[in-house]
Amino acid sequence: MSDTDSQVTNAYFRETMLAQQTPPVTETGAIKWLRENLFPTWLNGIMTIVALYAIWFILSHIGPWFLNGIWDAQSLSECREIRDATLGPDASAACFAVISDRWQQLVFGFYPQSAYWRPTLAFFLMLAGLAPVLFGAIPRRWLTASMLTPFVIYFLLWGGSVWVPAFIALGFVVGGLTARVLGRLNQMVALIGTVLIVGLYWAFIAVPLANAVHSILPIGIMAIPSSEFGGFMLSVVIGMAAIILSLPLGIVLALARASDLFLVNKLAIGFIEIIRGVPLIVWLFTASLLLNYFLPPGTNFDLTLRVIIMVTLFSAAYIAEVVRGGLAAVPKGQYEGADSLGLDYWQSMRLIVLPQALKISIPGIVNTFIGLFKDTTLVVFIGLLDPLGLTNSIRASTDWNGIYWELYVFIGLMFFIACYAMGRYSMYLERKLQRENR
Repeated sequence: MSDTDSQVTNAYFRETMLAQQTPPVTETGAIKWLRENLFPTWLNGIMTIVALYAIWFILSHIGPWFLNGIWDAQSLSECREIRDATLGPDASAACFAVISDRWQQLVFGFYPQSAYWRPTLAFFLMLAGLAPVLFGAIPRRWLTASMLTPFVIYFLLWGGSVWVPAFIALGFVVGGLTARVLGRLNQMVALIGTVLIVGLYWAFIAVPLANAVHSILPIGIMAIPSSEFGGFMLSVVIGMAAIILSLPLGIVLALARASDLFLVNKLAIGFIEIIRGVPLIVWLFTASLLLNYFLPPGTNFDLTLRVIIMVTLFSAAYIAEVVRGGLAAVPKGQYEGADSLGLDYWQSMRLIVLPQALKISIPGIVNTFIGLFKDTTLVVFIGLLDPLGLTNSIRASTDWNGIYWELYVFIGLMFFIACYAMGRYSMYLERKLQRENR
């Protein structure tokens, strides 16, 4: 190679390192984030400016109303006097004093104040009972305590004799023994026989037997009728009871609709289509007005329990369709694999098919539960005083006549917290199941 060629070749090599330089301003820090997320193109930039203006416009009008809120007053007129004296008559200020004055009524309704400890304890027992079911890290031995929690909660809320929930809980023991005995014959016979025997026990034996035992050994607490329930306590009682009961019932309906048995399939389809085809408010009026006509004369069936039953059936119809979609999404090879292992129908469903179907159905199930919990406000139309119904009672007093937005903001915030918690748990469960499948 000649010297000229060597000089030309060496001209492409750097003999010294360049000094480190700072990156361009547009490629680092806040400017980079703004350019990539808010102003990547001229169209996105215009939309960002419009959105920021809309946010500023809303906050500039709502912000002072919140920030100037008055919390210490005994009436709406006193709130206005405080506002005029401190901020001026034209100032925007919320009268949150109605929340501090009536929060007990919004939470507990007309429940006796001396018994507030009972729904409070029931709420924490509900959370403790749900924990072993919702979180796998808690030992499974606590599931037995979780199964007893609903009966303890019923006793705390309604009171009366302790023997009534005790003998109702005994029905599950009777059902378990019946299923074990009849299971030696045939699984379908065991299922039908268990349902019939437990239903007859609850209908004709449990309550009279509890009353007889109570006459000999009276143990109980003050009975509180459900007519005194109200506020968020009523919404939680109806919503959580319907959620807990509708999930297993919805799964059974989904399996029944997917069954090859003609009668079982058609009955499930008829139930689901009839329930879904009628608005919930109509079913609530049915529970309130018509259900007693189908009961024996002289029967006094608690209105809240009637509503819980009707809302449970309504939710179960929707859950059944969500779970049926999950069953349809399970690959056919999973069913064939269960058959190749020699598993019968119930074993294959319990061990292989249903776990996969329920995992697929988690978003739809939680979405149905959130809608159900919000729909508990419809009970106001049949005379039950949920939080929205109590706003009318609060405004009926001379002290708070004319107040609106403060009550609705508080109620909306409480419902948002509950629904947001359910949504976050759904996301947590989805992430957990994805990790376990890797």
